[in-house]
Amino acid sequence: MRPGGPGRGPPGRGRAPAEKPKALGNAWKKLFAYMGRYRIVVWAAILFAFIGTVFILIGPNKVSDITNLISDGILAGHVDMGAIWEIGIFLIAIYAASAVLSFLQNYMLATVSQRTASKFRTDISKKINLLPLKYFDSSSKGDILSRTTNDVDTLGQSMNQSIGMLITSLTMLLGSLVMMAYTNFTLMIVTVLSSIAGFVLMMLIIRYSQKYFVAQQKFLGEMNGHVTETYSAHDVVKVYNGQKAASERFDSINEGLADSAFMSQFMSGLMMPLMNFIGNFGYVMVCIVGAMMVISGDIRIGTIVAFMIYVRLFTQPLSQMAQAFTGMQSVAAAAERVFEFIEEEELPEEPEDTVRIADVKGHVEFRDVHFSYVPGKEVIRGFSAKVEPGQKVAIVGPTGAGKTTVVNLLMRFYEADSGDILIDGVSVKDMSRSDVHDLFCMVLQDTWIFNGTVRENIAYSKTDATEEEIVKACTAVGVDHFIRTLPNGYDTVLDSTSSLSVGQRQQITIARAIVENAPMLILDEATSSVDTRTERMIQNAMDSMMTGRTSFVIAHRLSTIKNSDMILLMKDGNIVEQGTHEELLARGGDYMELYNSQFEDAPAD
Repeated sequence: MRPGGPGRGPPGRGRAPAEKPKALGNAWKKLFAYMGRYRIVVWAAILFAFIGTVFILIGPNKVSDITNLISDGILAGHVDMGAIWEIGIFLIAIYAASAVLSFLQNYMLATVSQRTASKFRTDISKKINLLPLKYFDSSSKGDILSRTTNDVDTLGQSMNQSIGMLITSLTMLLGSLVMMAYTNFTLMIVTVLSSIAGFVLMMLIIRYSQKYFVAQQKFLGEMNGHVTETYSAHDVVKVYNGQKAASERFDSINEGLADSAFMSQFMSGLMMPLMNFIGNFGYVMVCIVGAMMVISGDIRIGTIVAFMIYVRLFTQPLSQMAQAFTGMQSVAAAAERVFEFIEEEELPEEPEDTVRIADVKGHVEFRDVHFSYVPGKEVIRGFSAKVEPGQKVAIVGPTGAGKTTVVNLLMRFYEADSGDILIDGVSVKDMSRSDVHDLFCMVLQDTWIFNGTVRENIAYSKTDATEEEIVKACTAVGVDHFIRTLPNGYDTVLDSTSSLSVGQRQQITIARAIVENAPMLILDEATSSVDTRTERMIQNAMDSMMTGRTSFVIAHRLSTIKNSDMILLMKDGNIVEQGTHEELLARGGDYMELYNSQFEDAPAD
């Protein structure tokens, strides 16, 4: 059972992930390196944020000058409005410049964050084509989907806000500290001492809450995996009364997601009221100490006014930094999961000078092939066989004998542990995987209908197929009449939810293979879902298509492969019997026993 599927045991309620979350800085370091050439834009945005914040920090000092001019003018009986207007115009200019720089900074960071998210999606899409099948066999589809959508969206949405807010708030914090020291060192010490407790608590909260952000993203991936796998097979769940188990599994994941989301949001939410309290406490202390200093004549009233603004500028960044770190934690947790996927081991690299077979004859040879999905547990044990051009080869045997595995190795979906597979004397290892795939039409037990018209589905592998080729293929497999009854005929749009029977889906899949018209053919239980009459029609079409082509047919119904040129009976990963239908029956071995078990009431001919 795949991870995340109904068979997996429920996680502990509200548990954090077993793995230790990586440091916040490590994830951001990798993310910053991943941005590539956009790092220059980020640095420019940081510079704009810095300059814009410096402009804002100049303001309170000028407001102090205005206050002193007004207080001096009241005492003198004349207020110097010219000087006040001059300072006012200067303030308007620097605040306007700060607003423009803030706009540019936000625009640049928004562009970088979305371009980075777009690059992530592109790299994930490319990565999917480079990953071996074993990764998908052992991973939840929903979890992969969650990394592509939820995690990348989190990166795109939170990265812009967190970077801009962090730079602005950090510059504001340090800048206001410098300006307070310049204005009055004593009041600066009072402000810092009243706020230092907030700093300590904020860092403790950030450090403690990171594991909950990681857990939240992990549970979100598990939730997507469970929902995707459960509801895509909802009929199976209903038939086997698995609703209770699926519901319990859902509740377990949901509780873990709710608990981790609650803790992450609760911990981050603590910082805002904490910072507000620290800010208000700082106001009170500045007022008390400042009043005492005014009375003693050490400072003027304008200094207190400036400091009241600086206290706000000093404590406000603490709240903003708390929000920024919350966003950065979400980005780091999402980035870990995305980088984990991107850094997965890929298929072995192909040689640069790959061989391409120009004129395919169809001679296939397996030379002592060994293969294991799990190291130490061989599935294919010394498989050897020679197939002559144009032969129809049937591979039969009990479930788990390795029939499909042999085909997967032939198609290079997996790489053999040892031994070799040759096509027309050329090792498949010396060919590119795409060239190997081009040599075969392949029809599997699983039928896939893609989002598109009937015509596009059938011509999926051969986009330049003519209308005549498409109709001829559909007629051959007996699905042309049904297609013409659809609302728009061959232009009817289909998707994975279209109301087609399993047999009709399989007919369309076989028509797709006929249209592709590759040099060789692989059929893996291709007619398992159609009725007997349709099977005969498809069998005739397949027989016509297989004429002159090397073909591999995996079948459990032995009546469909009696006319094969060679039958390979597999057992425990190797060939135990080989020959034609008549030869194997005459031998009286395992094949005859297998055949008679399907036709107990019929004489063995």
